[in-house]
Amino acid sequence: MTPANVKIPLLVLALSGWGCSEREMSAPDPAAPLLGSQTQSSSGVPASAASTREFIDRYCVFCHDERLATAGLRLDLVDFARVAEHPEVLEKVVRKLRTGIMPPAEMPQPSVAERGAMLAWLESSLDVAAAANPNPGRTETLRRLNRTEYQNAIRDLLALDIDATSLLPADESGHGFDNVNVGDLSPSLLDRYISAAQKISALAVGGAVSSIQSEVIRVPADLTQERHIAGLPIGTRGGVSVSYTFPRDGEYDIQIRLARNRVGDIGGLRSREPQPLELLLDREVVETFSVMRPDGPDHSVVDKNFKIRLAVTAGPHDVGVTFPQQSSALLETERQPLQAHYNEIRHPRLTPAIYQVSITGPYGPGGADDTPSRRRIFVCRPDQAGGESEELACAREILAKLMRRAYRRPVTDAEVERPLAFYRQGRLQGGFDEGIGQALAAVLMNPEFLFRVELEPDQLAAGAVYRISDIELASRLSFFLWSSIPDDELLDVAARGELSRPDQLERQARRMLADPRSNNLASNFAGQWLQLRNLGAFTPNPRLYPDFDDNLRQAFREETERFMDSVLREDRSVLELLAADYTFLNERLAKHYGIPGVYGSRFRRVSLADDSERGGILRQGSILAVTSYATRTSPVLRGMWVLDNIYGAPPSPPPANVPALDETSVSASLPMRERLAAHRNNPVCASCHNIIDPVGFALENFDAVGRWRDHDGDNGPVDVAGGLPGVGEFDGVAGLEAGLLSRPELFAGRVTEKLLTFALGRGVEYYDAPVIRKIIREAATDDYRFSSLILGIVRSQPFQMRTSL
Repeated sequence: MTPANVKIPLLVLALSGWGCSEREMSAPDPAAPLLGSQTQSSSGVPASAASTREFIDRYCVFCHDERLATAGLRLDLVDFARVAEHPEVLEKVVRKLRTGIMPPAEMPQPSVAERGAMLAWLESSLDVAAAANPNPGRTETLRRLNRTEYQNAIRDLLALDIDATSLLPADESGHGFDNVNVGDLSPSLLDRYISAAQKISALAVGGAVSSIQSEVIRVPADLTQERHIAGLPIGTRGGVSVSYTFPRDGEYDIQIRLARNRVGDIGGLRSREPQPLELLLDREVVETFSVMRPDGPDHSVVDKNFKIRLAVTAGPHDVGVTFPQQSSALLETERQPLQAHYNEIRHPRLTPAIYQVSITGPYGPGGADDTPSRRRIFVCRPDQAGGESEELACAREILAKLMRRAYRRPVTDAEVERPLAFYRQGRLQGGFDEGIGQALAAVLMNPEFLFRVELEPDQLAAGAVYRISDIELASRLSFFLWSSIPDDELLDVAARGELSRPDQLERQARRMLADPRSNNLASNFAGQWLQLRNLGAFTPNPRLYPDFDDNLRQAFREETERFMDSVLREDRSVLELLAADYTFLNERLAKHYGIPGVYGSRFRRVSLADDSERGGILRQGSILAVTSYATRTSPVLRGMWVLDNIYGAPPSPPPANVPALDETSVSASLPMRERLAAHRNNPVCASCHNIIDPVGFALENFDAVGRWRDHDGDNGPVDVAGGLPGVGEFDGVAGLEAGLLSRPELFAGRVTEKLLTFALGRGVEYYDAPVIRKIIREAATDDYRFSSLILGIVRSQPFQMRTSL
């Protein structure tokens, strides 16, 4: 059943907000798109306030008048001769009409020419009104660094990689991103930031260690360790490799534990032959242990002595634990063997695996003379003969440079005096380095570091629009593109008051996009826009999907992040995200997709055949997995994901009193389309699900873990007939992609809205719509290149301006 031939009763339509009439319907040709890729005012139909009023009266007012006021919206009161007085209502109308959501498919439809002319006039009128009275919106005055921003800021400020997830709690998401609801700092969260500052300061400076520290590196329980793991030497299998920062020179205990099953037995101990286990430091073998099957039932004896004390210098080192690959014999079976081996009941390990590595120390600690952090911090060293005055001058120089980067602005001598008080206290307790460490901790606890601050100029009238300072603009730009603090070059340009010059602003933005730190857009921005972060919680039923493991989960995410980064790095059209003839694969993922000729754990770009089932993001396992349940696919989740994140027509949330579909009342053996028919047969649900479900049905060739399937078990061929509002009917993922690409301005517009939300740290509002349309019009002339969208945002009023309270 498709959206074009479903009849919905009057009462249900009135309640649901999608329609309202039982009169004779004249549905449009479902195969004909409602609009071309660009609406032009020269459509042959005159457009004016009068003709727009007539259009609304003919196609909209029946539902949106005093009698029904469907969805709380009344259009009979709108004066189209005064568009500037109704921007919020009319922007809703524009979105519904442009995406084809309205009028409902069962209601009389305007012609393509009528719809195009009316939209062109209405959008043009709204844009003129917005230009006459600009409203850039308002970002929060105080915005706390979220967990990702904090981690990146520490990396760029101190040349120190930390794991912020172990130091700070997760941030609340708003409008799909975790940099929106960050205006508060509760007492408990403040305690976490204070504790983090003290730990980071000691680690960066190499300060005195008050006690022995221990850290445990745990391997995911569902990681298969039968093949090579990326980051470890070729010729090894399994294990783990991490970059670990040792706080001081000294001796450290490193202990290894092997993976066990539920009863405590070590998995994979099938052979009596000893299996060597290597401990590596900076990719060099420092110790080899021997894994041997015990003679008795006590498996604790196998790894109880896998412990060594090593002398290690302070700073970051690569710590690795792995097994030399002893055999590469192929299993000869009629069916392709499973790739996943971690569950001792269903798919047991073939060889031993690592469970965790613990690092404890330092014992007999020494100093910390030469580390990347110390090289970054100690820009000077006092001469011993110079006495206390030279030490103080050097401390002042160190802190002034740190504070300028940390506070993201020039600092005064008076401001430097505040952390100098902590320096003096620490200097008395433990010398020059200890003083710098305590002063650094004070800087990291300071609100000027923890918060991004945007203050209004003095004596500014309420509601006035003003341009933010160059210093504030520098922070906006760096946190948008890098999710981190500005570098020295950006700060220097801002301090000279040159950043707001259009040529300088574009030059800096392009420089920052070329910097490796702009990978933040692929990992942080795309991870939230495309919901890749949800992969960590995706654990399909092992009985139904026995070949899924953490290796595949990680490969899913890496494929999409590398694909996204390639489009950004090569400045390709964002439309290529939907239709590409290449992707990024390693052997594990290639086997999952059924693509031959890809070997090894290394990801590489792979060109795809013309008839390949892979390509754009809609065909990638990451997206298909996060829009599925543990036991089956979900056309509803997939349809909502596409409509919201790709098409820009997010469905309304279900009414509060509508219960979830009771799947126990529907046979699980039925085809998915029939199982979900209850949604479309329920009058309360039908108005939304007649739009959502057909989009998801088009993706049914992919199962819950992203594998291609032509048949659905005993139910015969998979039915992938689908549809998209404003586009019409089609079949399968290829038809869905073609439908989306036939409306490129909608996809590019949705990407721009998501980027703008991420850039500003606030939701997109109705008054942002004219700016977004301008960005899209300009980007269309450049084939919607990624840089054209980003630079359009950077040049925009919402990015450079603010409204006062």
